[in-house]
Amino acid sequence: MSVENDAPSRSHGRKQVRASLRPRDLMAEDALAGVWTAQVITLVPQAFPGILGESLTGRALKDALWQLQVIDLRRFGQGRHRNVDDTPAGGGAGMVLRPDVMAAAIEAARETAPRGAPLIHLSPRGRPLTQTMAQTLARGPGVTLICGRFEGLDQRVIDHYDIAEVSLGDFVLTGGDIAAQALIDATVRLIPGVLGNAASTEEESFSAGLLEHPHYTRPAEWEGRTIPEVLTSGDHAKVARWRREQAEAITRARRPDLWARHVADRDRRNT
Repeated sequence: MSVENDAPSRSHGRKQVRASLRPRDLMAEDALAGVWTAQVITLVPQAFPGILGESLTGRALKDALWQLQVIDLRRFGQGRHRNVDDTPAGGGAGMVLRPDVMAAAIEAARETAPRGAPLIHLSPRGRPLTQTMAQTLARGPGVTLICGRFEGLDQRVIDHYDIAEVSLGDFVLTGGDIAAQALIDATVRLIPGVLGNAASTEEESFSAGLLEHPHYTRPAEWEGRTIPEVLTSGDHAKVARWRREQAEAITRARRPDLWARHVADRDRRNT
């Protein structure tokens, strides 16, 4: 399933439900209609909302600008011990999440998932999470996230549901829960009304394909270091030019991959 190309329209209407920082459990409560929805399938439901319940994202959650639904994967486990995993076919270390268990959790999530919401597995082999992806998700109705554990998820369920795989970077975590919270945070802050200042999301890193310029504030001098004179000149054109030059220089030095992409895009626009 393509994440970046899937931006369906929202549905309308809202049920009268008291806002709360507690994530809604799909097994116990209906969802709010027409609200951007993050569904999370996880073995550690107690980890949510976590940091998402604090600061601006927490306030937006309480104000029902978005909602969080947590699906405890253990509820769909097999047998007396509710097993969710088994040994890898072909041998090897670790355990693999069972396709039948995950499928049952996905089907439960689908009952209240917003129409057109993509299904994403947080995985180190996935496509890197980018600002563009977050912007696309924020324009959609929500997302259903699968937090992997152990050695991973049975490939058959990934293929059956056409699940997109997304990664935070070239490293491995003990599970997908931290990655899920990062993806939700990056997306929710782009929902209108969450930050309160739309300009702040337009000027930050990656929004123009560049890393962000340096920032300064009072005091005017600290430890013998002063704020660049251009920033106190009152000349907005010079300030904008300085910030652009700084962003380009930092991107060129620290992220040659981003710089090369930026140059290619610039050249394409100029032809």
